[in-house]
Amino acid sequence: MSKERGSSFLKGAAILGAGALLSKMLGVVYRIPYQNITGDLGYYVYTQVYPLYSALLILATAGFPIAISKFVAEKLALGDTRGARRLFRVSASVLTITGIVFFILLWFGAPFIAASMRDSKLVLPIRSVSFALLIVPVMAALRGYFQGHHDMVPTAVSQIAEQFVRVTTIIILSYWFMKTTGNVYLAGAGAVFGAVTGALFAFVVMLFFWRRNHRIQKYMPVQPGAGYTYTQESIGEIVRKLVYYAIPICLGSLVLPLMQLSDSFTVVSMLMWGGNTAETAYSLKGIFDRGQPLVQFAAFFATALSLSLVPAIAEAQALGKRQVIAARTELALRLTFLFGLPASIGLAVVAGPVNVMLYENDNGTTALVVLAFTTIFATLGITSAGILQGMGEVTLPVRNLFIGVAAKLALNIFLIPSFGITGAAMATVCSYMIATLLNLYAITYFTGIKFHIKNFFIKPAIAVLMMALAAFVTRKAAEKGLLDLIPSHRLYFSAVSLLAVGAGVVMYVIALFLSGTISRAELETTKPGRKLIPLLKRFRLL
Repeated sequence: MSKERGSSFLKGAAILGAGALLSKMLGVVYRIPYQNITGDLGYYVYTQVYPLYSALLILATAGFPIAISKFVAEKLALGDTRGARRLFRVSASVLTITGIVFFILLWFGAPFIAASMRDSKLVLPIRSVSFALLIVPVMAALRGYFQGHHDMVPTAVSQIAEQFVRVTTIIILSYWFMKTTGNVYLAGAGAVFGAVTGALFAFVVMLFFWRRNHRIQKYMPVQPGAGYTYTQESIGEIVRKLVYYAIPICLGSLVLPLMQLSDSFTVVSMLMWGGNTAETAYSLKGIFDRGQPLVQFAAFFATALSLSLVPAIAEAQALGKRQVIAARTELALRLTFLFGLPASIGLAVVAGPVNVMLYENDNGTTALVVLAFTTIFATLGITSAGILQGMGEVTLPVRNLFIGVAAKLALNIFLIPSFGITGAAMATVCSYMIATLLNLYAITYFTGIKFHIKNFFIKPAIAVLMMALAAFVTRKAAEKGLLDLIPSHRLYFSAVSLLAVGAGVVMYVIALFLSGTISRAELETTKPGRKLIPLLKRFRLL
């Protein structure tokens, strides 16, 4: 029975992880067509408002599904199904009140917030997104309740459904408003309203699972734990337990939206301080935000790796196997570095053509080149945070990210008036670098791990240099060779981008083996790696 439950738990965790990754992917790719529909000014409207909603949403809900799932699972383990349901009802009530409070703050505070962002026209988009705060908190309680039953499917399905409906709403409403009115602020209000429609649909999905679960539990006999006498906790005790457990998770989840929110409140102001008009500053902010989807997309690998790292490191920590912790830590960081470094350098090399391919023109290419280097630090930051969390040091990566946010604010104020959006990109890279280096220092302190300069840095750097050279040469050759063959400006740069990226990827894979960055011994440790050995030997790469 325990074996069955363990298998079910692992399957549920895998479903939840896959659902979260797919949901995040959907939450990134829509930004490109949205910018194409509304332009840089419309993109600015969306990216100014949505981080504010994200931050408030995290304050209202993040951490509560995990806290609720923990306490519900404890009640169910003792057979106290009534106690589990009561805990859910109290949690749902608390979160509903929290959501209403934040809705009121956002609705009535919209004029003040818009004024702080130096754009009074943002009042409508801010109020448009505020309605989601009436729905999402209750849904968070439902997700926590199901997770407490070790049923991860409702959460995963509702997350995907929420993002799908949200993205669909964003594309349809922004297109419709631009077609009928041409007003980018109305289009932005329609886009952020996608958070409301997505949350509403996801809530309906959760209610479907709730009804199904209620019907099943209605006919299940209650089996209390042997010799256990139930004590009904007061509402105050339940709330105190939930808040105590959820707040640290909220703070950890809040940091990344704060990084974007710091841009919402400082970039436009500092651009205007530097001599730009309000309209120019708004458009420049939209151009600066073009790099966000590209950086976030590259971080998916590190996010997926981090999901598997936490339990793997935690297991070794519990068993006191310091050598295993060190080995897994080094492997995880090395894999992340092997992915993050070429992603950063590669994007920097092809930033110009990629900018035109995705966003129709090359505005802000210099800022995009600088912002590309965020990827290496963002990916290493996610992986290193996962390692520290697995070791039980949950607050350290949160503290380090808050230090990064503080550095971001200070550097924005210092750099943007002189360097414009390129200064904002420099501030972003530096803030992630500071947080990541602090994480890596903590890892070396707790594990005693020593990075081998040759294997960890020099060999991958050689492979990346060969990749960058191949991508650059291919890009220049394609720009010259395809100039008279493809009449469409955007299609021309799309072809250049794809050829340069393809050449870079192929060269990087070859260079990894030629430089000895990946060895035969490492390939033999995995089944897919063992299957690759004969093919690589045939091409004399091993």
